Amino acid sequence: MTNYFGTDGIRGEVGIAPITADFFLKLGWAVGSVLSEKGKASVVIGKDTRVSGYLFESALEAGFLSAGVDVGLLGPMPSPAIAYLTQTYNATAGVVISASHNHFQDNGVKFFSDKGLKLSDEDQAKIEKKLAEPMQSVSSDKIGKARRHEQPIGRYIEFCKSTFDRSISLDGLNIIIDCANGATYHIAKDVFSELGANITVINNMPDGFNINKNCGATDTQHLQEVVLEHQADLGIAFDGDGDRLMMVDHKGELVDGDELVFIVAKAWQAQQCLHNNIVVGTKMTNLGIRHALKDLNIDFIEADVGDRYVMEEMKKHGAILGGEGSGHMICLDKTTSGDGIISALQVLAVLAKSGTSLNQLKNEMVKYPQVLINVKTKEQIDLDNHQQLNAVIKEVKAQLGDQGRVLIRASGTEPLIRVMVEAKDQALTQQSAERIADTLR
Repeated sequence: MTNYFGTDGIRGEVGIAPITADFFLKLGWAVGSVLSEKGKASVVIGKDTRVSGYLFESALEAGFLSAGVDVGLLGPMPSPAIAYLTQTYNATAGVVISASHNHFQDNGVKFFSDKGLKLSDEDQAKIEKKLAEPMQSVSSDKIGKARRHEQPIGRYIEFCKSTFDRSISLDGLNIIIDCANGATYHIAKDVFSELGANITVINNMPDGFNINKNCGATDTQHLQEVVLEHQADLGIAFDGDGDRLMMVDHKGELVDGDELVFIVAKAWQAQQCLHNNIVVGTKMTNLGIRHALKDLNIDFIEADVGDRYVMEEMKKHGAILGGEGSGHMICLDKTTSGDGIISALQVLAVLAKSGTSLNQLKNEMVKYPQVLINVKTKEQIDLDNHQQLNAVIKEVKAQLGDQGRVLIRASGTEPLIRVMVEAKDQALTQQSAERIADTLR
């Protein structure tokens, strides 16, 4: 296990270790030193729209330069754009300064390899080892150079559009896009409007503090209201760094990541382009989608929670489609990481080809009621050896039988224990989840 890296890079509250300027300076040096072991290295650095991004961009830049690594600055860009641009600019690694769906008080960093993939556990362990060493700059004649890339936005917009089937069009489709005041604010509208859709954009005025605040993929209420108010065909919501996608149908109903994966999986199977007839989800994937996929004879593979674990299982089993209910969808035949814009384009392609509404496609599967309760913890809890908790879980499981399930796990990014219960009966689901959460509290 690493000391700093969680399920999605390093993340925490700004000003509290390790999310400090001095740590990011040394982190840049440590990563740069590891990258330089194989020769001259270069990185590209992007960020989302939170105010602390300027601070950490400068600190990381200085750290990389002191390790002899050249730096290309991209400015505010979605995380998946960095994965793509790392390859486009032939960089050794890509760096994203973001706390994803968290509010502005938090920030963090994640890295992509030269292939646009998340760093392996082995790479993270090497970086951790380097962080334990004293920081020592290269000689002045070997210090890295920095430059600001001029056209990363245009490159990424064209790449997104290239993943859409151009034999069809989005002409006449009225779409509301919620950018979460995040990294897609200056990109999303152009992608979808240039493919023919009529676009209205909301929450696209970032001020450094309003990222993910009452908007975006983690809070779709505003989008749902605007879709109904404008009588739009659908709504699209991204999170702060643009790797998550949620959608809203014309009735104002939420369509989550599980449902979106099912919609694409069914269509791709019918088009005979779902490689190996496999979909990868996580332990949190709703029982409804599992049963619906089984009815289509599509194999479901369960990964640990987190898009990097979904990716690992996809590569292991030769799958091209995977995702999470939280909105990460990975289309490996299109790109190397979860990408909200590209995922939305694949769903819209299904809509355009089928001639049906998002609401109709969503209702082709029946989700089980799911209750998720986050219990804040002040100290680490040993879930395996918590006798009282395990006794209650055993009783709840016996009551649910094969018509429900229970999942308890610690968050990889926050001091929380996540309690999830699914069952056919809504009241029983709520009651069971509350009982387990009360035991934890």
